[in-house]
Amino acid sequence: MSGCGSGSNSTTINGNWSATLMSTPGGPPVYAFTTTLTETSGSGLSITNFTLTTTGSCFVSGETTQTGSFTLSGNFNGSVTGTFGMTVTGAQNVLTLQGGIGPNNTLTGTWSVTGSTCSGEGNFTFNRM
Repeated sequence: MSGCGSGSNSTTINGNWSATLMSTPGGPPVYAFTTTLTETSGSGLSITNFTLTTTGSCFVSGETTQTGSFTLSGNFNGSVTGTFGMTVTGAQNVLTLQGGIGPNNTLTGTWSVTGSTCSGEGNFTFNRM
């Protein structure tokens, strides 16, 4: 994410993103999805167009709800930091993501799934599409 005066608006989270959730570094994605993120008032985050791109029985596209939060802070030297959180709730399972701003305009952090039919944890990366 770039700092003030760069002429770029890359410090906004608004836009289309693809997410890859891994259980082990270098392993196959456990979950993957695309979505549109839009900052709302305060630290709110609107999540729309959520589409799972992996198949499985833990979550079904169109049968989940998503909530999230995003905060940014920084200084005039171009140092921008932020926190990111997202929850995907399915019929029997809940996916929780916690992280922040990563390198090269990404969001990175950890994820976990809890519920009656699935469980797991690992790291995630969101890339702007």
